[in-house]
Amino acid sequence: MEKKIRVLVVDDSLLMRRIIADTINNDPALEVIDKAKNGQEALEKTFNLKPDVVTLDVNLPIIDGITVLEKIMRKQPTRVIMISAYTREGTTATMKALELGAVDFVAKPSGEVSLDILKLKDEIISKIKLAAKIDLERFLSTIAASEAYQPAGIKLFPVIKKLVVIGASTGGPKAVLDVMQALPAGVPAAFLIVQHMPKGFTLSFAERISWQSKIKTKEAEDGDIVLANKAYVAPAGYHMLLEKQEGRLKVRLNQDALVNYVRPSVDVTLNSAVKLFGKNVVGVILSGMGKDGLEGCRKIKEKGGIVIAQDEETSVVWGMPKAVSDAGLADAVLPVAEIAGQIVKEIS
Repeated sequence: MEKKIRVLVVDDSLLMRRIIADTINNDPALEVIDKAKNGQEALEKTFNLKPDVVTLDVNLPIIDGITVLEKIMRKQPTRVIMISAYTREGTTATMKALELGAVDFVAKPSGEVSLDILKLKDEIISKIKLAAKIDLERFLSTIAASEAYQPAGIKLFPVIKKLVVIGASTGGPKAVLDVMQALPAGVPAAFLIVQHMPKGFTLSFAERISWQSKIKTKEAEDGDIVLANKAYVAPAGYHMLLEKQEGRLKVRLNQDALVNYVRPSVDVTLNSAVKLFGKNVVGVILSGMGKDGLEGCRKIKEKGGIVIAQDEETSVVWGMPKAVSDAGLADAVLPVAEIAGQIVKEIS
């Protein structure tokens, strides 16, 4: 009989602990080995029990969830899935947690005490199973590689010479941030970022990129004018396209049908970009499950553009970049720390 995945559930709400634990225990491949109601308990039980996966609430008494995560990753690295609310504070903390080494996150649908969290039972179970399969040592080596390759600075260009479309899913937020942080200011390109993420998180994600990189970044709004040396993050629940209007390049958002089971879809943005920029599109496919971005990259190659994929060693999930690589569409398959440098070469 296959060994069960051992899970520690951490939440300050007794009700949430019970619901999450029952959800996990209902799957024959998983078992909850214990529960913790505050940050101090979470640390003690993580260090003593050595669970395969920890589900960790952001808001905890005694020691907050982010500090707990920091201490765990420093002393005894463990696969951690954050569980947080859609609040402003919750989304910002979640982005911070992903930078610190959390493998993934689940968003509580209706605040800190979400009686309807059972709606997410399939998501919780699938993310725990996925987390348990991740090679932790390899994953942490990518977190530690924050001394990412720093490309040389380039001159300021007001004109968009190239359009860089970055697509990612599971494991993507940290990879996207690593790439954006390593880019110099003044690049002659605009950046469109499509990260599969629940509603409420893309605004904080865009703000964090903007704070920590030299590229001003915003959550895209319908009608935004696209400029060089700027980045636009597709908002959760909306496909992001481009159109030229009165000589200006603008963002268009829609809620058309899901593509590749997701919205926003990388393929939708890539296809739109290729129609307007042809060979001057650089597609960058980072860590993520599935194959969103594959057909868009095929369109890029048909027009003579460039495709860069993240390598298996530095991807949390080598699904999306693998699909592109296996199809022979990638001009370069690189560790995440080298992708910014390659982008600069392609757009200079």
